[in-house]
Amino acid sequence: MRITTISTLPALALLALATACNSGGPKKGGEPAADSTANPFFQASTLPLQAPDFTKIRTADYKPALEAGMKQQQAEVAKIADNTDAPTFENTLVALEKTGALLNRTYMVFAGVLGANSNDTLQQIQEAIAPEMAANHDAIFLNTKLYQRVKTLYDKKDSLKLEGEDKALLEYYHLQFELAGAALSDSAREALKKLNQEEAGLMAKFTTKIQHANKAGALVVSDTALLNGLSTGEIKAAAENAKNAKQDGKWLIPLQNTTQQPFLASLTNRNTRQQLFENAYNRAEKGDSNDTRALISRLAEIRVAQSQIMGYKNYAAWKLRDQMARTPEAVTSFLAKLIPPAVARANAEAKEIQAVIDQQKGGFQLTPWDWNFYSAQVRKAKYDLDENAIKPYFELNKVLTDGVFYAANQLYGLTFKERKDLPVYNPDVRVFDVFDKDGKQLALFYCDYYKRDNKDGGAWMNEFVTQSKLLGQQPVVYNVCNFPKPAAGEPALISWDAVTTMFHEFGHALHGFFADQKYPSLASPNTARDFVEFPSQFNEHWASDPKVFAHYAVHYQTGAPMPQELVDKIKKAATFNEGYAFTEILAADVIDMKWHTLTAKEGKQDVDKLEALALQENKINLPAVPPRYRSSYFLHIWQNGYAAGYYAYAWTEMLDDDAFSWFQEHGGLTRENGQRFRDMILSRGNTIPYDEMFKAFRGHEPDIKPMLKHRGLN
Repeated sequence: MRITTISTLPALALLALATACNSGGPKKGGEPAADSTANPFFQASTLPLQAPDFTKIRTADYKPALEAGMKQQQAEVAKIADNTDAPTFENTLVALEKTGALLNRTYMVFAGVLGANSNDTLQQIQEAIAPEMAANHDAIFLNTKLYQRVKTLYDKKDSLKLEGEDKALLEYYHLQFELAGAALSDSAREALKKLNQEEAGLMAKFTTKIQHANKAGALVVSDTALLNGLSTGEIKAAAENAKNAKQDGKWLIPLQNTTQQPFLASLTNRNTRQQLFENAYNRAEKGDSNDTRALISRLAEIRVAQSQIMGYKNYAAWKLRDQMARTPEAVTSFLAKLIPPAVARANAEAKEIQAVIDQQKGGFQLTPWDWNFYSAQVRKAKYDLDENAIKPYFELNKVLTDGVFYAANQLYGLTFKERKDLPVYNPDVRVFDVFDKDGKQLALFYCDYYKRDNKDGGAWMNEFVTQSKLLGQQPVVYNVCNFPKPAAGEPALISWDAVTTMFHEFGHALHGFFADQKYPSLASPNTARDFVEFPSQFNEHWASDPKVFAHYAVHYQTGAPMPQELVDKIKKAATFNEGYAFTEILAADVIDMKWHTLTAKEGKQDVDKLEALALQENKINLPAVPPRYRSSYFLHIWQNGYAAGYYAYAWTEMLDDDAFSWFQEHGGLTRENGQRFRDMILSRGNTIPYDEMFKAFRGHEPDIKPMLKHRGLN
């Protein structure tokens, strides 16, 4: 399972952080303030499918457009709330769906730029605008007159006889108003507003700190001998990284936003491995300006206070109301079934690794910075599988066009054509037209795969434009990853892990392409956190499908297919190290739930102590297996909308493995099967309850057994 992020942006709420970019990189200040006649956001883009025109967008355009967008939306909402006519579906709910066009158009591009091509100016804008955005959201969802109109419609929903998407929209808005606190007393609403604005500001500051901490934590060495084990291309890229960072004559390895770092599997020098690991592990806990712990403690206090005002026992109980799991107890029960087999497997793997260390007379006990290096040796010994022997068969462009796109064609009839005429925010970005099975244009797809030090860590999907029949919009979708960029003239050879990441993120993209909703708030992929990762994780399975694999896994120089012997080794090693991989994820899950099940009586928390207690209580405190994310750089839960929701990756893995077992039972990779999945899952958005949607496709409630089998844990 690849851990990635998708940030959902409901058309009206605009609370979650998206991630995209700006042509050639935004300029740093010095530009005149933009007015409505010159500002490109004040009109819909004239480019195909309203794609952002990055040739016209300046850094100075964002803030005035965002502020004007909020002002415009407030006027639109006030007109609906103050309407003296009796509330109807059209004059209240449909009218709400039409509000905020300028704000949506601007923020979806701004948030994308901020995530993938940021700079100090953009971060300053985000920190300034985040509390205003929170206030704008509250001004809508805590508007008592507007809430009464929605509640009036909800209370007579049976007599309205709404069906399908109309019924879903009414239920959606009623629940969103309730969860926002619209039914609270005046004083409680005001207290909640203040907390919401403070939270938004701190979340923005957290993102800025993490970007700076990631950049400052990069490993820099002055001797290539310290990088023994890396390929020539990787060392060249490290030299270019250093040069770009104005450290000529040195070599720089940037951090990704996870605890473990990719090169720990290759570096032969143990001291170098330790330094790289500790740079990552302690990046935001150095007592400097990038230290996030005080900020986190306050965020947790705010969330406890918010849940108290809302009348919930904890933050998780509040935030899980509109999720598939629905309650923290359901999440805790789910995780309790997974932790024992994952930990047992991880302990067995640790013994195997320690045996190798002892055989080599290492004279030390296994540590986190040893795990990936020696587990690679164990894998090679058990399966004779060497990552460096695999990479020449995984050239990035070949994986994309003949793997990712090919699978989408075989399953759904999609075709893709690259276009060079649309402006992009960075030269690394590519754009493709997406054509449906009937040849008509379905969407635009942007992909940005290479690591930059001004890009958020991880990988994600989001949209510049959300599909909506009401608004006459087709989806404009993007994928962002953080693969090492090859040196100039070198091929982009990627790992098997990166291959599955590409398939994963494209699964999110498919969810966006196939949205078929009237109302943007319900359009795919605007779904619950513990459902939205289902399509992406499901799409990973096609990376190893024999027909798809054979189509893209060819040698980048000769075009020869990967030898069957090597293919068989990959298959045999499919569940290797799964104890470790799953345990690090589950450890992050329990940290998230510990933070978000705190109550007021527990008071302000020491970050490191709480984290240690969470791992201890759940019996998942393995010294050699650190959490995938520590609290101090856990971007998912402190900014990206996964607070009390990181379990969603494991939950949706259960859904995806069970759904894939249906495909295996019905002929696998066929157009008929793909169409059924598109019709029943990918195109449904948030229009019917998730459990009903899944059961209709699979024929029964979600079953955990296929997931355990796929992980090799049963």
